[in-house]
Amino acid sequence: MVQAYILIQTEVGKAANVAGQISSITGVTQAEDVTGPYDVIVRAEARNVDDLGKLVVAQIQAVEGITRTLTCPIVHI
Repeated sequence: MVQAYILIQTEVGKAANVAGQISSITGVTQAEDVTGPYDVIVRAEARNVDDLGKLVVAQIQAVEGITRTLTCPIVHI
């Protein structure tokens, strides 16, 4: 299982709507709108890195109002 934080920038005023839509996507365990350089922070999980990439590109980035994403896989050192 691969887990990651996905940092999202949105159009002005769209953060709450984007977080709400993303929270219903399978594989997303948490989606919160926040303040700071990013507007939404998502925690997601997938079977492997390829599936994580598909989740981000095919489903999360398809949500209207998103302008940029940054995926940060969780590592256990």
